[in-house]
Amino acid sequence: MTALFGTTLTCIDGRIQRPVSDFLTTRFGVVHVDKVTRAGMIKYLLPNYDPATNLIIEDLETSINGHQSRQIALVAHQDCAGNPISDEEQQGQLREAVANYRRRYPAYEVIGLWLGAGWAVEVFE
Repeated sequence: MTALFGTTLTCIDGRIQRPVSDFLTTRFGVVHVDKVTRAGMIKYLLPNYDPATNLIIEDLETSINGHQSRQIALVAHQDCAGNPISDEEQQGQLREAVANYRRRYPAYEVIGLWLGAGWAVEVFE
């Protein structure tokens, strides 16, 4: 049976929304993708505390508990206005965030996605 929902923790950037949703409906085998968004999202998913993280976790828990989402994608991308650092630094943050969320949600599939040139989606762990 196909799961109905997967969840992304992603930047607000509209350029990445469709490629990520299209990729995840196939990768996760879901019908819908819940999106928890924040400008420069990946910087809020690191193990260090930030007040914004509480709201992100609350929204993620709503997707998990309300929609029975069992897959979580953490998304970062090139040219991020909300996290204006180099691609290499963001990719390091993405790796660290994936490890953090795998520890936090061990019963769920957690993957990292990177969108670089051309907005192609790459699984990045």
